[in-house]
Order: sequence, then C-alpha cells, then structure tokens
Amino acid sequence: MKIGHINLAAGFRGGERQTGLLIRALAEKGWKQVLIVRKGSALTSRLEDVSGLEMREIAKPFVFHTSVCSDCDLLHAHEAKAGQFAYLCKLIRGVPYVITRRVPKIPKNNFFTRAVYRNAEKITALSGAIRNNLLAYNPALNIVQIPSMASALAVDRETVDKLRKIYAGKFVIGHIGALVNYHKGQQYLLEAATQIRDSVPDAVYLFLGEGKDEAWFNELAGDMENINFVGFVDNVGDYIELFDLFVFPSLQEGLGSILLDVMRAEKPIIASDVDGIPDLIHHNENGILVPPMDSLALSEAIQYMYKDTELRCCLAKRAREDARLYTPELISQRIIDEVYRTLAC
Repeated sequence: MKIGHINLAAGFRGGERQTGLLIRALAEKGWKQVLIVRKGSALTSRLEDVSGLEMREIAKPFVFHTSVCSDCDLLHAHEAKAGQFAYLCKLIRGVPYVITRRVPKIPKNNFFTRAVYRNAEKITALSGAIRNNLLAYNPALNIVQIPSMASALAVDRETVDKLRKIYAGKFVIGHIGALVNYHKGQQYLLEAATQIRDSVPDAVYLFLGEGKDEAWFNELAGDMENINFVGFVDNVGDYIELFDLFVFPSLQEGLGSILLDVMRAEKPIIASDVDGIPDLIHHNENGILVPPMDSLALSEAIQYMYKDTELRCCLAKRAREDARLYTPELISQRIIDEVYRTLAC
C-alpha cells in the first residue's frame, strides 16, 4: 500500500512537524510513501533524508496537478488545502483519501467544504473537542480520535549551557507558538507579566515564534526589559531545556502538540483550559489549567508555580510519564491499525 501524504501549507508550524514525524515513523516500518507539497515547502528539505520517500512538488493552481497522486493507493491530507486537493484527486483520479483535522473550529458551511469532508473515507481528530465539532458539522462522518506525537527534539548540551549562562540567575518562563493573538493568546501572558513585575522580579519571558502580531506585542511589552521575542528557531529543544516554566495561554487549540514536547522534557506547564488542551493537561496532576483570556488567573498561577519548587517538580515528572503514551512509534501504529489498514483493498 502506497500512502500519498499531502501538505500544501506555505509555512512550517505544528501540523507540518506532525506530518514529518508520521512520515519518518512509517518509513522505519517500511511503508511506501509519497509526499505532495507546494513548491518551496519547508518539508522538502527537512525530509530529504527519509529513505524511500518520493517528493512531488506542485504549484498553483493545484487542480492542474492531480496526476501526482494517480499511483497512490490512499491519500492522507494533513491540512485544509490538502483536504481540498485530495477531494479533487478522488473526483478526477478516483484515489480515496483520509483527512487529519487539527483545528477545533467547525469547517466552513458551503457545498464544496461539506463535500470534502463527506467524501473522505475517514477523518482523524486530534482531540475530543475536534471530534465533537466535526460530529456537530456532520453526524455521518467516519471519525477516529488519534492525538499528535511527541517529537524527539534534539538537545545540544553546549548550546543549552551557553543559554543558561546568558540567563543565569533568572526564572525562565517560555512560550512557543506563532505570534498570532486570536489563536495563541500571548496578549494575556504579556499582561500577566506586567501584573507580577514586582512579585516575580527575577522572571524573564522568552517568546519563540514569528507572526503578524509581533509589532503589537512589542508595544504591549513597553519598557519590560525582561520580555524577549526570540523569533523562529530550529533548536526548539535547547530552549525547552532552558525553561523553568512553560506557559501556553491559547484561545483556541486543537490539541497543542508543542505541549507534548514540553511534557517529554519534564518541564512544568500552565495552559489554557480550552478545546483539546485538557486532553493532555490535567489540572493539578501534570500541569495547571487556567481560564482563557484571563491574565489575572494566569498571573496568579505563575506566582503559585514560581513559589512552589516541589509542585513544579511533581507536575513535571507526571507530565513526562504521560508523554510516553504519545511516541511516534505508538501513534503511528494507531494510524496504521485504525485508519490505513481499515481501508486497505
């Protein structure tokens, strides 16, 4: 069985990282795979070392390139545009497809989008929140709930040592995500940082990522010299290793795959109690949950964690144990057993 993975995203975010993780895990299991991406995709260079993987780049208008999927037995669409392209491939080439739905919002209510989901052989939802919204959209959809994978992020000890020297004596609070407030809610972490400026005087806040709201966030930070916008980095694992606390104030989140990487690194977490996040973070068990859009609750949670070293340690250890359920080996096998093999001819 040859799987044709489709990811037509222009950038590189969590969905693209998850696409790559699945492809690598399947390659290790000996599966035949094709990767269909737009020209210039970051996935091309990141996966060029994967044994047996065929890369097929296409340009807009994508509808003119359905021939790239004609030798595939099953297509796996990993984001919205990929789902649309997979649907066209089924119409024109007769190739069946599955969709992975990563975002919690209900799909658009138009004829074409409804057809995209209705004609999928199966849909994988990363969380219960996504699954429930898809069923509200169309109760007849064939949905299986399978979460994201924890990355085996590389950690360079020499780089980590250098970072620790830079931030020596600081309580490092980290955030990783696109700088897009309606999604990741960084505004509320910035407000919380201002509120606890005096009560957590040795805190430094590191924001990893890029996005359209970066200039506005810099304005909100004002004269707070302990707020640093690091930008996009490839060595995410080194920064996670540096963090004393990870804060994830998202306003909407299908699951929050970066949380799995932080859990695996045994770091304490504060996150919003929204959408799929509670599937991973269980309040006072492996992290702390706070209401979204509530900077006061967030500031109180940060102070609470800051003062209680033992609590941070206990929550982080439990989080690391829980992360063992989300390895690429285990999650890829679930996709094989619960999706691919159920559709094999």
